Amino acid sequence: MDLKSLFGYIPEITPPEEKKVGFNVKLKWTLIILVAFFVLANVPLFGISSNSLSQFKYLAIILGTDFGSIISLGIGPIVMASIILQLLTGAGIINIDTATTEGKKFFQGLQKILTFFFIIFEACVYVLMNGLEAAPGFTLIVIIQLILGGLAIFYMDELSNKWGFGSGVSLFIAAGVSWQLITSAFQFVNQQGANCLTNFSNVACSGQVLVLIQSLVNKDMTTFLSALAAIIVTVIVFLAVVWAQSLKVEIPLSYGIVRGYGIKWPLSFFYSNVIPVILTAALIANLQLFGGLLQNWLGHATILGEFSNGQAISGLSFWLGSTNILSLAIKGGLLPQYLIQGVIHIIAFAILCTIFSIFWVKSSSMDAKSQAKNIISSGLQVAGFRQDVRIIESILDRYIMPLTVMGGIAIGLLAAFTDLLGAMVSGTAILLVIMIMFQFYQSIAQQHMTDMNPSLRKFMGGQ
Repeated sequence: MDLKSLFGYIPEITPPEEKKVGFNVKLKWTLIILVAFFVLANVPLFGISSNSLSQFKYLAIILGTDFGSIISLGIGPIVMASIILQLLTGAGIINIDTATTEGKKFFQGLQKILTFFFIIFEACVYVLMNGLEAAPGFTLIVIIQLILGGLAIFYMDELSNKWGFGSGVSLFIAAGVSWQLITSAFQFVNQQGANCLTNFSNVACSGQVLVLIQSLVNKDMTTFLSALAAIIVTVIVFLAVVWAQSLKVEIPLSYGIVRGYGIKWPLSFFYSNVIPVILTAALIANLQLFGGLLQNWLGHATILGEFSNGQAISGLSFWLGSTNILSLAIKGGLLPQYLIQGVIHIIAFAILCTIFSIFWVKSSSMDAKSQAKNIISSGLQVAGFRQDVRIIESILDRYIMPLTVMGGIAIGLLAAFTDLLGAMVSGTAILLVIMIMFQFYQSIAQQHMTDMNPSLRKFMGGQ
């Protein structure tokens, strides 16, 4: 049995019969998926005796999960499958033409098989390495629950792609980060379970807005400056990302048949959008998570790093990770090793985001050749040039690949710097939620635009 025949046995979400799903239908399914995600995140695993992964709560935000719940695997298997497949296709080890319908189906089929493999693999690793330690006799039951939760996330992602407003992976990250952002700003119950509002002067708050007010009342300037810096950085990152999202190159297109009528096709500076940051952040998060699992299982640190209270203090995980150097500088605890770590973190993010940006554009039919075919099939042409796919491809190639590389570097640097400057939640998480929300806004605006122009709907791929 070859792979193509195997793909036919994999269950899938039935795509809509109509070419274009209505706004109300998309909104309904997006809300259903979002509610289901929060419900599943609050369903605890049955049969676990201890949850040592709870100390890695900061990684759970990036992986779109809540460790200890039935969806503890989060988006990890989906992202790891995507990374592996992109590396294989980008390196030429697997040659798949995703510009064709058959090639796209084969690519998606391979991605599903890889995702199922990582769901089973990570479920076994989490339990057998005592990350989510099962009570005696419940090992298989906990693994099965994790596999079912992983499959639920996978099919919710597929449902969102076909019936909702885009990627479920992005939706899960945005939901988790948004919730974490609200609690980080206004949480009044601290880690010890005490309510600071009942004794505002003596019980420390954990929400940064409340910490800011409390430190001002108590005249604790160090804590005040640290909380103020976190809030200011969050606002600056928000404004910077919104401004960067507005940067674009517009290519004038005209209709070959109808003279005097045309449109402008925008190429965003962040051409590959938020995908490179998701893949880079998830890859580093997985390295840190598996490093912690190995230390917990073996009883000693490995090359992946040594961990204390869920934080990497040495090894690969430490050097690829980040530390809030702005807060350390305010509190007087900034050491040279954190500056070196910061430089390595910036370089790693810039390189990885660029690589994933290039691979994503090539493997998702966003390259110049695929876009040129879309333009021709829609009856459009670049203004001032004849309607020839080779000419249009050469024109697009001047913009798409430079934007892919520059956008990948820029978004990597932006994510890394926000991590180092510190915010109310992870800098990368802040960057992701802003870009994802902007992406959802664009998806809604694009639907409205294609509703008005049938030819533009065909150009956009019938979405």
